[in-house]
Amino acid sequence: MPAQIALQRRILVVLAAAQVLGGVGVATTIAVSSLVASRLSGSEAVGGLAQTGIVLGAAAASFVVSRVATRSGRRPALSAGYAVAALGGTAAVVAVSVGSAPALLVALVLVGSATAAGLAARFAATDLAAPEGRARALAMVVWATTVGAVAGPNLAGPVQGVAGAIGLEPATGPFLLCACAFTLAAFGTWVGLRPDPLLLARGAATPDTGPPPRAAEVRAALLASPGALLGLGGIVVGHLIMVGLMSMTPVHMDHGGATLAVVGLVISLHVAGMYALSPLFGWLADRVGRPPVLALAAALLLGAGVLSALAGPADTWLLTAGLVLLGLGWSGGLVAGSALLSESVPIRVRAGVQGLSDVAMNVSGAVGGIAAGVVVAGVSYAALGVAAAVIAVPYLVAASSAGRRTARQALS
Repeated sequence: MPAQIALQRRILVVLAAAQVLGGVGVATTIAVSSLVASRLSGSEAVGGLAQTGIVLGAAAASFVVSRVATRSGRRPALSAGYAVAALGGTAAVVAVSVGSAPALLVALVLVGSATAAGLAARFAATDLAAPEGRARALAMVVWATTVGAVAGPNLAGPVQGVAGAIGLEPATGPFLLCACAFTLAAFGTWVGLRPDPLLLARGAATPDTGPPPRAAEVRAALLASPGALLGLGGIVVGHLIMVGLMSMTPVHMDHGGATLAVVGLVISLHVAGMYALSPLFGWLADRVGRPPVLALAAALLLGAGVLSALAGPADTWLLTAGLVLLGLGWSGGLVAGSALLSESVPIRVRAGVQGLSDVAMNVSGAVGGIAAGVVVAGVSYAALGVAAAVIAVPYLVAASSAGRRTARQALS
């Protein structure tokens, strides 16, 4: 047991370091991609497609990362995810250098692979964790993203100067930073995740697992579990609302004359909300249960939609408050939902169900990004905030009902 505890701690350190690097790359891309794509193309709708490209790439990569993890373990799955993202960052540098918005969108699809790897890393943290500390282990890896995610957008301005100094188009600087960060994350997970936590956990639980589970078996396990479905709902709803609102906020602020530095600060605070308090949500989920935390997350998302609907392009502080609530709601839904999902299905199909949840999560984000661009271009950013609030209400009702049922069962 002491050896397993020591191994779990080392794995958490490796995963946390990769999350810091991945956070730098992903958050920097999020902060600048919509604005760069809008300027290259002259279209706000294309700006929304920048975020859509990232989440579509994440959705596709989540499926691949899940399949690799199911067959071969976390180590090759995470390393490959970050390596593909590094290739995407390099391609984005080329696309911006030649002024091609379509090429940038293609590159951002590849960058989305880092999102898939980062999401899968949170599940890797639970492979060897004790059941009573599963949510906290998951949350600690999510929290590690805070350092890189907050620093990344604020480096967007300085690295433009670095890119210009070495003879590149200044706007390529953020994407060059992404490529370097993802390369280091790929190397770190490849070297550090030995032995592989998923293979160890699977071998300890079921020494003779047979062939990898088929997709139909994975889907059946998910659909048969109310807890897994509730957890999946929290993940998907939170990501749908988060990507939709967050992707168009830089464009909305640009209409109010905000500088890149101000946009970067607002996005940094939003990302801090996404990750900084994740250990608190993990502690709450382990202490009071998953459904109450999911209900809290839905309430925060509802508040974020309302504040965003009220904020004009120059209302920086109101937008900041809305985006911080948005990040907190996303965090609570991700942590509690992921823990509930993982513990609600057998370990044989767990990696497959986790991958399926990440695919659904990123598809919902893609839908959110597309819809957000259309709504803002066709109606207004305020309408987008109203839509986000309306979407949060049904899940708030569902999670609250599940929490009350769980409380009654505990008392009976």
